[in-house]
Amino acid sequence: MIRRTLLRTDPWLLLLVGTMVVMGLVTVYSASWDVSWRLHGDPNELFRRQLVNLAYGFIVLITAMAFPIQWLRKLALPIIGICILALLVVLIINPGDGPRRAILGASVQPSEMAKLGLIIYLAVWMESKGPRLSEWGYGFVPLMMIIGLIGGLILLQPDLSAVLTIAVMALTMFYLAGSRASQTLSIAAGSAVVGYILVRLTNTGRARWDDYLAGLVNIEQASYHVQHSLQAFFAGGLIGRGLGASREKFGLLPAPHTDSIFAVLGEELGLAGALFVLLLFLAFLQRGFKVATMADDRLASLLAGGITFWIGVEAFVNMSVLLGMLPFAGNALPFFSFGGSSLLVTMAGVGLLLNVSRQSKSKPKKAYVSPIGVGRRDSRRRVSRPGRRRRAQRTG
Repeated sequence: MIRRTLLRTDPWLLLLVGTMVVMGLVTVYSASWDVSWRLHGDPNELFRRQLVNLAYGFIVLITAMAFPIQWLRKLALPIIGICILALLVVLIINPGDGPRRAILGASVQPSEMAKLGLIIYLAVWMESKGPRLSEWGYGFVPLMMIIGLIGGLILLQPDLSAVLTIAVMALTMFYLAGSRASQTLSIAAGSAVVGYILVRLTNTGRARWDDYLAGLVNIEQASYHVQHSLQAFFAGGLIGRGLGASREKFGLLPAPHTDSIFAVLGEELGLAGALFVLLLFLAFLQRGFKVATMADDRLASLLAGGITFWIGVEAFVNMSVLLGMLPFAGNALPFFSFGGSSLLVTMAGVGLLLNVSRQSKSKPKKAYVSPIGVGRRDSRRRVSRPGRRRRAQRTG
């Protein structure tokens, strides 16, 4: 059953995901063994955990691929309800002023679940609105309330990067669903203003913004994280130091196996390796949006478009931050960064994307199907044969 399900999906999309997963495993092993030794006394502990995460992720991917997408119309509300409940629980069981982003021993991050849950809910919600989605009171205002509720709960953790990711993701889905240009621009402008205010009001956000502006003027004034990230890329040169030969991962580069894994990859594989990863994500975006345009219905199209854009945004924000092109954000690099929640949710999203591609691929091409069928005798779709046409001409 698994083999039959995989063979019916987009082969190029499956190849891209498989390539990134394998590269991610190799990079996690190289980037994590020093951290794993210092934290657990075993250089392979974190790598073994990532293997377990990937095994669960593969199960989740296969399940999502075989899951009937039509069922999401009934499950969207419970899914978003569970996400909201998880976001509340993480705030309740982690009192205090520090970061409150994880539960179950820091192994589950509800904000990661909320990203995919919101995509599913918005896809179903926007499809149900139909052409009335563009009405201000019927589509625009409720959308702002949905984003405000989810974003507000995540902001209390606090996790500014996740809030901004959700806002951009919802804006893109709203545009893909057929909103008015004025509404899209209003959301974009409003999100930018609100995002800037939030950044300036929080100590962490304000410090990151100031470091970003200072780094644009003088790279030596950038944050410690960005400086060592750029040093890693510079040391890697064109072809890199070699796999496993990174020096910045030895206590210099913060979180080398999670947020900074792209910098480790750039140091070990050089500009060539970093560009190859960038091309992989660009190809993923191209295939994902192609799946969205070929989808059978509006729900599948919105779902595929939202998932593709979400994974693309996570990747490019992570890369841009490490290159000093954006203010620092804690986005993981999909398929590469160590972490259970991020990998499982990403694999679930990819599974739904492959599910859409599998159904779209099985749809018959319009050029070979007669669109006319009125009576009972015409209930079957039939293709006219050239041989019959020639015989009719000869008889006439």
